[in-house]
Amino acid sequence: MMKRFIALCTFCLLATFAFAQNNLTVQVTDEQGQAILGATVSIGKNSQTTDNHGKTIFTNAKLTDKTVRVSFVGFESTTQQIRNGENTLTFVLKSALRQTGEVFVESTRARENGSTTFKNINKEELRRTNLGQDIPFLLDQTPGVVISSDAGAGIGYTSMRIRGSDNERINVTLNGIPLNDAESMGSFFVNLPDFASSVESIQVQRGIGTSTNGAGAFGASVNIQTDVLETQPYAELNNTYGSFNSWKNTLKVGSGLLKDKYAFNARLSRIASDGYVERASANMQSFYVDGGLFTEKHTLKATVFGGMQTTYQAWYGTPEPLLTGNRDQLPAYADALEIYDEAGRQRLFSADRRYNYYTYDGQTDNYKQTHAHLQYIYSPNEKFHVQSALHYTRGAGYFEEFRPDDKLSNYRLPNVIHGADTVKTTDLVRQRWLDNHFYGMTYAVNYTPSNNLRLTLGGAYNEYVGDHFGEITWARYASTSNPGDKYYLNDAKKTDFNIYGKVDYRLGDWTLNADLQYRTINYNGQGPHHTLELLNFSDKLHFFNPKAGITYRVNETSNVYGSYAYASKEPVRKDYIENPLAEFPRPERMHNIELGYRLRGANYNIGANAYGMFYKDQLIATGALNDVGSAIRQNVPDSYRAGIEFDGAWIISPQFEWRATAALSTNKIKDFVEYISIYDENWDLAGQQVNHYESTNIALSPSTVLSNDFTYRPIQPLAFSLTSKYISRMYLDNTSSKDRSIDPSFVNNLRAVYTLSALGLERIDLNLAVNNVFNTKFSTSGYTWGSIDPSGNHNFFNFYYPQATTNFLLGLNIRF
Repeated sequence: MMKRFIALCTFCLLATFAFAQNNLTVQVTDEQGQAILGATVSIGKNSQTTDNHGKTIFTNAKLTDKTVRVSFVGFESTTQQIRNGENTLTFVLKSALRQTGEVFVESTRARENGSTTFKNINKEELRRTNLGQDIPFLLDQTPGVVISSDAGAGIGYTSMRIRGSDNERINVTLNGIPLNDAESMGSFFVNLPDFASSVESIQVQRGIGTSTNGAGAFGASVNIQTDVLETQPYAELNNTYGSFNSWKNTLKVGSGLLKDKYAFNARLSRIASDGYVERASANMQSFYVDGGLFTEKHTLKATVFGGMQTTYQAWYGTPEPLLTGNRDQLPAYADALEIYDEAGRQRLFSADRRYNYYTYDGQTDNYKQTHAHLQYIYSPNEKFHVQSALHYTRGAGYFEEFRPDDKLSNYRLPNVIHGADTVKTTDLVRQRWLDNHFYGMTYAVNYTPSNNLRLTLGGAYNEYVGDHFGEITWARYASTSNPGDKYYLNDAKKTDFNIYGKVDYRLGDWTLNADLQYRTINYNGQGPHHTLELLNFSDKLHFFNPKAGITYRVNETSNVYGSYAYASKEPVRKDYIENPLAEFPRPERMHNIELGYRLRGANYNIGANAYGMFYKDQLIATGALNDVGSAIRQNVPDSYRAGIEFDGAWIISPQFEWRATAALSTNKIKDFVEYISIYDENWDLAGQQVNHYESTNIALSPSTVLSNDFTYRPIQPLAFSLTSKYISRMYLDNTSSKDRSIDPSFVNNLRAVYTLSALGLERIDLNLAVNNVFNTKFSTSGYTWGSIDPSGNHNFFNFYYPQATTNFLLGLNIRF
């Protein structure tokens, strides 16, 4: 089936050559007559970039009477009309009077003719798909991406993996400023709901990618650019309603360019949903405000944005018997979950796949995060750009839990004497807090002395200070506790410094890339953590991360590339305090090799690549979770991920368009050691059983991920799309056991978009998405844990995060 699919994709896309009857050559230069490499040339919805000679060729016989638009960073965009019979156009770009915002991401983004494997998602694509779901769900059609949602419908806590690598290995930047949490390394878009409404473009680099700021990229990096300057005033009102009482309300306004140099933008958003899983509700608000000075040589832009979210916890997932129908296993799961009351057991026994372990009304996660960025660009001429930024992020929040019959000693409280009885346990409500500050600066200098040479020097210095503490807000027996007492308190501090240099040199049809980065991290924590054990660790790391690549221009429409990169990445907080082997975690190291081919034409776009990511001391998920739903990990000496990827698009006709991706991979640990706890007849820990596995599959890393997007436009304003996603079997742990795995899934979605202008409005979008149209019951994430009981039986318990069955979202967007 796989071979047939790839063969069909390749055949259909290559078949576009049959349509290449007449050519249109576009030449782009600056005012000095120098060819411009990487300029974007657009005809309708077809876009290409210029080659080393400033040229690109459109091979389509139906290009008459259309407008050609050319744009490039630092230059004014311009257009020309194609006249009948014309086959050559020349554009001379003038230096821009002001920067519009693209330079903010210039130093960290991969370039069109670079040796990095990447995909760009533009504002138009985001506008069609943004109905309130989180950013990972908007990237679902990117090669090798697997998305999941705790609540099942893409609103609230979501996650994504790229090439099998999870959020903790995906570097995310906003205009070049790090977003990843400094301790967990994850990017929690739930804290920035509806941020996609303020995004101009997203670039997803797979593999190590180019040098960037913040957390190391060990599977991918996601480079997000916020809205660029709009010279005309505008207002937008975007609303969505859908299944599970899901709502999105967004108001955006912009001043346009005032006095030819000032501009302001603002956004307010609210997203709410009851969730597909029981009680997995989300209530989120966010804001975005920016203001800037835009002149010929200077850009100064201040941005403040943030979000506040309350989500009901669904971290526990759903027990496997509720998905498979093997309900005779539910009593064992009830015991494992320590559900002993009859009402709780009966609720589990009568539940379906939407089951949520939690029932306490206040079992919520509450977090508020505010970001402030101040960015400056100095551009004395088109060859030289200096950019710098100051940033500050303030985060504070907690999750609340009801704890039945918990030990007073777990909270450093003495027993309570109640009459003649000694009370050692009590029902209570606790909150576990995270209160942090993250601040620093980034900078980059970009110099292009000639059309053949581009130099970049950049880096960042960031500091993180965070307090972790817990409070009891209510207890049936309060013992000696007082309001505001903290039963544990530990603090953490982390500094992160990096400096990098990049060189792009063009020699004829060859482009050479070199990228060197030095990074140092100093991370320490102290004080008792939530188990009351003393937390005291300190780690200072130095990393040198070199990268090199080469691209060869085969002709005006295609190139091949190859690259090698080496990178190192520090452990995250949980690795220091929850390592199952009770040893100090080691940093991860990786060699990354990329080989690829790109082919672009007027009505087709093909990218194919092969990769190898070879790890030393990779931190691998054991399959178990900690008590806040995060994977517990351990170092493994040798492991690797290798595969091939395909990303193609074909405009078959003005009515039909087809996009498809494929990611085929093998993800292996060469020698995995499994440790299983053994309990005696008193259920005391009696030891561990050690199992060895050779060449076993890495947990939650599918070998096949396919996607499809087929669009039909019966008339120009109306488009219907069928999108599909296939994900092969994923294993919950590293034993390659089918008994502890997620079944393959094949899910289809329908979308209809109608765009018009009426009543004096600039644009009206009607957008309907019907997700999972065939009502497939599937999951894309889960976990497992187990032990050996006193009888010598190895018992394991699997939990999954079920995704929503058929559901819809209906949007109405109005732009004034």
